[in-house]
Amino acid sequence: MSKNLYVGNLSFDVNDESLRGLFAQHGEVDSARVITDRESGRSRGFGFVEMVSGGNEAISALDGKEFEGRALKVNEAKPREPRNNRW
Repeated sequence: MSKNLYVGNLSFDVNDESLRGLFAQHGEVDSARVITDRESGRSRGFGFVEMVSGGNEAISALDGKEFEGRALKVNEAKPREPRNNRW
């Protein structure tokens, strides 16, 4: 069973590939995505990594670790809550 991880406090220079590379050191990564602003395309400073294996090890190893000048916040992602349509 795969584990979806939240990664916060990312440097604005981090991209999907560098995020994948960091987590691949701790297990098999299914996907890695840095969330970007819709209008500017700039990173919002957080992302999600889905790991096939090694999720708990990645959390233990990377939570609080400095990566590209910032101390990462890594934990298991919470399920997305339904959004209310305002239309």
